[in-house]
Amino acid sequence: MTRHYSFCNSAGVRSACALLAAVGLLALESGRAEAADPVEPAPVVAEVPASAWTGSIAPYVWMSGLSGTTANFGAPSVHIDQSFSDIVDALDFSLMLAGQARYGRFSVSTDFLYLKTTSKNATPFGRLASTAKVGTKTLEFTALAGYALVDNDKLRLDVVGGARFWNVENALSFQGGRLDGIKVTDNGTWVDAMGGLKGRFDMTERAYLTGWALAGAGGADFGWDVLGGVGYDLNDRFSAVAGYRAAGVDYQSGTFEYDVTIQGPILGVVYRF
Repeated sequence: MTRHYSFCNSAGVRSACALLAAVGLLALESGRAEAADPVEPAPVVAEVPASAWTGSIAPYVWMSGLSGTTANFGAPSVHIDQSFSDIVDALDFSLMLAGQARYGRFSVSTDFLYLKTTSKNATPFGRLASTAKVGTKTLEFTALAGYALVDNDKLRLDVVGGARFWNVENALSFQGGRLDGIKVTDNGTWVDAMGGLKGRFDMTERAYLTGWALAGAGGADFGWDVLGGVGYDLNDRFSAVAGYRAAGVDYQSGTFEYDVTIQGPILGVVYRF
């Protein structure tokens, strides 16, 4: 009688055969599942954070006249009324520049103005001096910090506060006669706290309104500054702006008095970065 033996009939290896069968079944089912529903690994996307800071710089020309009351060198107060053409005729050098940086709703902004003029006039009779020359240097620098009360697609309105520094120097010199070579100077330097509003309203995708209204005091009895303008975005980087600006300050210390209003059209170019 012929006997047939199977490997798994042995009692010692029966458990191993069962385990191998179970593993094979699991492997087969896993292969079927992967073939029916393959799972692709999710792509890895590298995020590059964009800078939250934005900024702009804007050189401008303020075609302003100047009127008010001044006093220098211990002399009585005098009324002055100079047009823009009068200032240009006496102009030696001028630099006007505004800047701004923003981070979310927060901002810092500056305004810098420097003006140097010289006027020369003949003196009556020419006995004490043949000519008298008056030179004036005016420096104004403003630094403001701001927070956007409104910031949406159309309107941005910031409340701002900071300080404005002034330095005005007048020099009187004589040529010819008994006073030849004599030069005297008088000046005032002061700082005012300033605050107010600055804003921009987009009328179209490219055209917008811009402006500010500031007021304050400190070294001066009172100071103020108002601007209204229209801007146009030439491209993503450059804009052209035209408007009207008026500013005034009332300062007096000792023999020096500077109570004036400066106003006129303004033209500028804005570069954004």
